[in-house]
Amino acid sequence: MDLFSSTELFGKPKFNLKNIELPNAQVCLYENFFSIKEANFLFNQLAKTIEWEQKQIRLFGKLIAQPRLTAFYGDAHKNYTYSGLFWEAKAWTDDLLKIKLRIEEVCKESFTSVLMNYYRNGEDSMGWHADDEKELGSNPIIASISFGETRSFQMRHRFDRNTEKVNIPLTNGALLIMEGSTQHFWQHQIPKSKNSLKPRINLTFRKI
Repeated sequence: MDLFSSTELFGKPKFNLKNIELPNAQVCLYENFFSIKEANFLFNQLAKTIEWEQKQIRLFGKLIAQPRLTAFYGDAHKNYTYSGLFWEAKAWTDDLLKIKLRIEEVCKESFTSVLMNYYRNGEDSMGWHADDEKELGSNPIIASISFGETRSFQMRHRFDRNTEKVNIPLTNGALLIMEGSTQHFWQHQIPKSKNSLKPRINLTFRKI
């Protein structure tokens, strides 16, 4: 079944927009950007069609496997480097292009690539970081869409430790947008959880 030609599944988005008030940042959350039925379909599609891999990173002089599966797709020659890892973009799939188009209609921005993370359970995580690589430009816009299990998305100010950390639950089908000076002043992470969690797939669209 083609999700994006099905009137039963794919209709006009009925999302709830929330502006996340943070100093030195521009962050907003579109709850229900994809319906539960759409999000579940897309999770299953991406889980089985994306070429997932588990890369190794060097930490304190030792090579360790990243605590999640990853993939990188995008326009030709839009390669990406972060945490010492080099990514050569694989060609867009039809599903990714259609997800991208819906997000671009809201963001009024064109994205050239998507970095994907597959969190298999609560032990899979992403440490504190900012999306501030030079390939992304000075004030990058990051569009993050989530499918599957709800995970905690935490943010902390990079310089003012008196500013409280922020916890944003990213639910199935939710879209989070970070833009402006956000990456200059804030870091974010997906922490481990002791709870028994189902898998989650996250796509972060970016412009290289």
